[in-house]
Amino acid sequence: MPIVDAEQYTESLHETDEQLEQVLESVRTNGMPEISVKPGYGRLLTLLVAVSGARRVLEIGALGGYSGICLARGLGPGAVLVSLELKQEYADLAKRNLTEAGFGGIVTYRVGEALHSLEELSAEGQTFDFFFIDADKGNYPKYLDWALRLGSPGAVIVGDNMLMHGRSMDPDSSSPSVAAMRQFNERIASDPRLQGVVLPAYDGLAIARIR
Repeated sequence: MPIVDAEQYTESLHETDEQLEQVLESVRTNGMPEISVKPGYGRLLTLLVAVSGARRVLEIGALGGYSGICLARGLGPGAVLVSLELKQEYADLAKRNLTEAGFGGIVTYRVGEALHSLEELSAEGQTFDFFFIDADKGNYPKYLDWALRLGSPGAVIVGDNMLMHGRSMDPDSSSPSVAAMRQFNERIASDPRLQGVVLPAYDGLAIARIR
């Protein structure tokens, strides 16, 4: 089958990641939404964590653990991953998948509303130097606010699904979640506290650094 677009071409350069394929299969088997981060962005997450030297990573939205494994792969010895997940069954599956991948000892899950968990982390005085946001789109601006509060100087913030399958760019789309995502994207590009960029491949990825 001929390669027809840039994403297919770039994916063809890499071998299939059997470990991550098993995660995707576990998501399907458990009837969960098949909305894990795309493979290309998974590899980018690993690279960004590694080059940033992150020691404390906060993930908002665990699902089945695909992005968690990608984040953990970039961490060095002694680093930790804290993952926030709304549903207990999702957190349980993610924990199993990260444990099977060899990262069970570095990840901690907090189950419940992410905004409540973020308040708890703040009250505990916890800070982080890498954030990955991939949860309910309507709260992305609030998650960005929390990342700015909990982020160490120079912390990296990454957000997935900036394009929302084209709805972010559609002037006729005006749902609250679309409006929130547009606000998030605009802040990534223009907030003076951030140095940021939005990448258009797949469903869009925002990357920013706290100044």
